[in-house]
Amino acid sequence: MYDYLKGQVTRITPEYIVLEQQGIGWRLFTPNPFVFRQSASEQQIFVSMQVREDAQLLYGFHSLDQRELFKKLIQVSGIGPKGALAILASGNPTQVIQAIEMEDEAFLIRFPGVGKKTARQMILDLKGKLSSLLDSFELPSTDEELPLFGVNPNQHELEEAMLALTALGYSEKELVKIKPLLEDDENLSTTDGYMKQALKLLLKMK
Repeated sequence: MYDYLKGQVTRITPEYIVLEQQGIGWRLFTPNPFVFRQSASEQQIFVSMQVREDAQLLYGFHSLDQRELFKKLIQVSGIGPKGALAILASGNPTQVIQAIEMEDEAFLIRFPGVGKKTARQMILDLKGKLSSLLDSFELPSTDEELPLFGVNPNQHELEEAMLALTALGYSEKELVKIKPLLEDDENLSTTDGYMKQALKLLLKMK
């Protein structure tokens, strides 16, 4: 129904962003809301509408390829939109596609809500169908992650990242393990930076 929306990002939360277009604020759930920036400049965001019994939800993506991978993931039995967002939030869809192609179940079960049965189903349903996306992904990053010295003053950004990871389905037990590592990393200063490093640690941890 919708292909993309153009407007201004007026709000960013751990679960979604708000894109204002002609006086209407669209709530868009995204893999990592903090890669977006509130700005008066117009931005184009590709969208996918998912209808369920109690709601009609819009999901937003930086690129067509990111959206296409999302749409393929939610076709797999056992993976809903929230699970697909958690997989895309890893920041490395190419690694996910390669894991499917190589039947690497051990890698796939590291994502929230993906057990051995779902990982096997992902491989059965998607192997050989994602190669066209392999060379297309280059997810946005921030250039604001400057080194810091002394005590980390970015507690607010860290807590925002923790809330976003919780929204993606990661457990408190998992987050408790990586939070000290993030607090000690003086190279991190933005919520997006904390998110990306946390996801790297979470995928290595299991």
